[in-house]
Amino acid sequence: MVRVLRKLWDRWFGDPLRKVEADSLAYRLSPAGRGMDWKTVTVVLTAAACLTLQNYASHPDRLVTIAGWLAGLTSGPDATREVQAQLREWTATQGPRLMWGGIVAFLTYAVVPGLIIKLWLRERLTDYGAGIRGVIADWPVYLIFAVVMLPLVWLFSGEERFQGLYPFYRIQSRAEVGPEFIRWEVVYALQFVGLEFFFRGFMVHGTKHRFGAYAVFLMVVPYCMIHFHKPIPECIGSILAGIALGVVSLVTRSIWPGAALHILVAWGMDLSCLARSGMIP
Repeated sequence: MVRVLRKLWDRWFGDPLRKVEADSLAYRLSPAGRGMDWKTVTVVLTAAACLTLQNYASHPDRLVTIAGWLAGLTSGPDATREVQAQLREWTATQGPRLMWGGIVAFLTYAVVPGLIIKLWLRERLTDYGAGIRGVIADWPVYLIFAVVMLPLVWLFSGEERFQGLYPFYRIQSRAEVGPEFIRWEVVYALQFVGLEFFFRGFMVHGTKHRFGAYAVFLMVVPYCMIHFHKPIPECIGSILAGIALGVVSLVTRSIWPGAALHILVAWGMDLSCLARSGMIP
């Protein structure tokens, strides 16, 4: 039994991780590796800039002043008042406010890093985990993750602190579980695709040449920090999940398994909380 588990470990994780470490060592010993590593600098600074932009632009009301100023600069005082009134209206309305945050998250997690990869680094998105080649072959690994996570999702959804937070789109009656809620859940899922590309794609694959498998642990630091406003079990869990999903991305060279698992857990938590509160059968 131990021998079988050892072979499975080497097949799914051991051999790919050793290959990543060997490639990283070869790079560091090469003439390019002994010089200034502008790729790592670009990835880390872009990550910091994107997280900062997301923090200060994730709610419409945070842009009232600057958006009003820009509108006034180009179209006059009436435009300033109109733009500021619209931003305040979106802030006060649940659907637009959440959609705004989801779109900003996708832009800063996926679009901006993607443009940096293509236009500045001049590399392929598939080199940063956007490809799907070889993903199907490792389906037992993803199934194990799902089997472990889904019961935990149901368990934690019974706690008041989770029910007070999820779903982000607050539902007061069964009648509200309709098209607008579904649209939000689609944007919510898109946000996780962006998140996986940013952390498990851009950060991990963008620095593995320098840090090898330790790129996963570098990525986990900011990933944990974006969970600081969540319940503490989720924040602690983000460290373990971040490492696990980072390793999966590293060995499969794809962010899609992590994205699928993340969406499964997110939707599972929303539906579990709604089911426990009687909002869905």
